[in-house]
Formats: sequence, structure tokens, C-alpha cells
Amino acid sequence: MLNAVVTLGEVMLRLSTPGHQRFEQANELTVSFAGAEANVASSLANFGVHAHFVTRLPDNELGRLCARSLRWQGVGVDHLVWGGERIGLLFLEAGAAQRGSKVIYDREHSSFASMKPEMVDWRAVFAGADWFHFTGITPALGAEAAEVCLRAARAAKDAGAVVSCDLNYRSKLWQWSNAEDVMSELVGHADLIIGNEEDAQSVFHVSAPDVDVEKGQVEASKYVSVCEQLVERFPNLRGVAITLRGSLSASHNTWSAVFWHEGKMHVAPTYDILPIVDRVGGGDSFAAGLIYGFGHARMGPQRSVEFAVAASCLKHTVNGDVNLVSVEEVERLAAGNASGRVVR
Repeated sequence: MLNAVVTLGEVMLRLSTPGHQRFEQANELTVSFAGAEANVASSLANFGVHAHFVTRLPDNELGRLCARSLRWQGVGVDHLVWGGERIGLLFLEAGAAQRGSKVIYDREHSSFASMKPEMVDWRAVFAGADWFHFTGITPALGAEAAEVCLRAARAAKDAGAVVSCDLNYRSKLWQWSNAEDVMSELVGHADLIIGNEEDAQSVFHVSAPDVDVEKGQVEASKYVSVCEQLVERFPNLRGVAITLRGSLSASHNTWSAVFWHEGKMHVAPTYDILPIVDRVGGGDSFAAGLIYGFGHARMGPQRSVEFAVAASCLKHTVNGDVNLVSVEEVERLAAGNASGRVVR
């Protein structure tokens, strides 16, 4: 079992239109908090894992509300840094049927974007921690955020922690530098990387043959070569996990994943998800499920990827970024109970 998992990244105020309203229609917005690494920490805490989140928040009412929300979810924020101008904003319009969801970011000059590595006592952060998780969203925010991420990864390795990275490519954010150059150095410190069906191509120009993501044609067997190419390029890697989303519409997806571990490929079942309640945070819930299964519960690679896919399948039924489901619910689905019948 893991003693503690540390995640690092920016958390934003999420403002969502009610139901499936468009931005132009909405007279009110639903408030919550969002952030890939915060989502992972919250999901792990919900699974009973000691999870800690490192970030920087403004010392104002919104920053303190965010910290309280993380504590309420069971996430440790002892190493949170206070300061800076503002919390970033994420506006979400949920799509339906053939209309895709839309996200608008307002995160320039955020407290986290101006965070510096020396603001954190990294030795204290990783004292007793045995897993560190970050995503490609953090270094995409700018040179200082990338340096914070690199310093954290180095400190985690020095402390003997396992390091995992979700590539999480965001084209709108990678404006300050070349993603491949920055991520290559960071992945060089990772033991495990996670990505969706397009991330390896977007970041490292490694693509699967004969797939069509736009048409939802993402066969698991096609991603063996992607995993092998990544491991050849980064020999430090012990595992590569790739989620496979078949987007039939905004309301209807198929969902699966593969997990390459020490020379062997493990394939999870494919779930047919209809209707989707909220798919935002689906990849983060997969990462949390994989860390829980493989790192905490010691399930082994096959059961771990099955647990992770089941967990993230259930996330699609939950509003908000955080996967508010129990280990028992995930295990029930992973065991084949997909009927959705009332539990009395």
C-alpha cells in the first residue's frame, strides 16, 4: 500500500452552464473547482489513499474557498503556497449529441503560473511520500511552471518515489515553448506515463497505424507500437497506459485502455457509455484508478487497468471534475455488473 501520493498543478474555478445550455443562453453558472492533478488527488482521497496536493492560491476568499473544498474531499494541503494575483477560471459549456462541449480558459497571471520552485520545501513535501503524479498541463503554463514541475520530479526521484506523468496535451496552452522538448526532459524522470489516443502523437510524434480518432476507430492492438516506441525512446519507463475513447457523439462514447508493463500489453474491456453526464475529468479518474490499483492495492497490471477503466467509466456519470464513486462501486463494475440497477 502507498503511504502517500503527491500531485502538483493548478486548480481553477470552474463555471459551468446549467444542463446543456449554451454560453449565450445561460443566466447563471454553476461553481466548482477543477484541475487535472487536483482531480487525481481528490479521487485517490475518495478511495482512501493519503493524497496531498501542491499548488499556489491567492490569499483571498476564492483561494481559501478552494483550499476548504480540497480539505473537505480529504486532500492534504499542508504544502499549499499562498500568494499571487488570482485564481484561474474555466468556463464549461457541456455538449450533447453531435454538438461537442466547449471550454474557455481565463488563467493568465494566475497565482500558480507565477509560482517559483524555491517557494516550496520539496524535501518536506516528499518526506514519507512514495508516489508523485503530474500532467503535461502544468509545464504548458509557462517556463516557471515547467521549472517547478521539473524540480518536483527530481525531488521525488531523490526521495525514492514512483513518478507518473499524464501527457495531457493542450494545444491552446503550449504557446511559450515546444511541447516535445519540455516534456522529453520531464518524462525522462518518469516511471509511468499515461495518455489518451492522441497525446503521444501530439507531444512526441508517435502515432498508431490505421486509426481514425475522429471516427472513433481506436483499436487496442494498434497501440502496441506506440507503447514500444515510447519505451524505446525513454528506457526509464516501466509502464505506458493509453486510454481509448471512441467518440460516437458528445453523449455517446466507448471507453477502454491498454497498459504496457515490462514488455507485455494488457487490454481492458470496452464500455459503451450512453448517455454521458459529464466527461470532463475522465482521464484524471483513469490516472487515479491506475495509481490506486497498481500502486496502492497491488492488483497487478491487468486488474489495475481494468479497475482504472471501470473507475473512469463511472466518472462519466458524475457531474463535476471529481470522481465521487467508491472502490466497491468500481470493483462491482469491473467484475461485470454493468446493469445500473438500484442498490438497496
